[in-house]
Amino acid sequence: MAKKNKNKRVEKNAADYYKLKTSSVDKLVDASNAPVVPDSEIKKYKSSGKLRIPEWLKVIFIKFWFGGAACFFFYWGLASYISSELDLMVVIAIGLGLVTDLLLNHMLRFIAPEEGYYNKWMMFPFKKFWTVFLNCIYAGVLLFFIMQTYDIINRIVNFYMETENEIYLGVEPLLFGAFFMGFDLLFIGIKNTFIKIFRDASKKASGLK
Repeated sequence: MAKKNKNKRVEKNAADYYKLKTSSVDKLVDASNAPVVPDSEIKKYKSSGKLRIPEWLKVIFIKFWFGGAACFFFYWGLASYISSELDLMVVIAIGLGLVTDLLLNHMLRFIAPEEGYYNKWMMFPFKKFWTVFLNCIYAGVLLFFIMQTYDIINRIVNFYMETENEIYLGVEPLLFGAFFMGFDLLFIGIKNTFIKIFRDASKKASGLK
């Protein structure tokens, strides 16, 4: 009789134990007030044996590579066919704008862990058809500063070498890509700074009302 009561007690304790665990799981499953955690935050806590590359380094490499590729295909590829310097610059600006809008920005969106993650690294992050025209105009501005940088460097070298109109530093993909990346990030940083100042001012103005 004592053995039978002992078995019943063990079964009851086991049933209570599993009932407790089941109710805890049900509470977790039915939780409706749990905060939404973005995928980028979840990925921080996932274990991975792969090397983690910082996002800024990815952006620098992608912008440098596409800038150099645009120089290789448009400047080196078309310089011998277009005699007018102005026409060549216009063609390169259009090509650079197309590369930026259709390839570079698309690549940043493709590798982003979530939508809009790399928008801060783009001058025009909107996914609209008219951004092609804006990026072509913006590429023309970048190209102007890039060519002026080449000209200033050659002028400085000519001054110290006591020569005139010698081209010591010609246009080539590697340095062109570095200049493109540098000026692009500079102007995007200026844009982001102005946006931040405007938003902070708007918040202060709304707080005073």
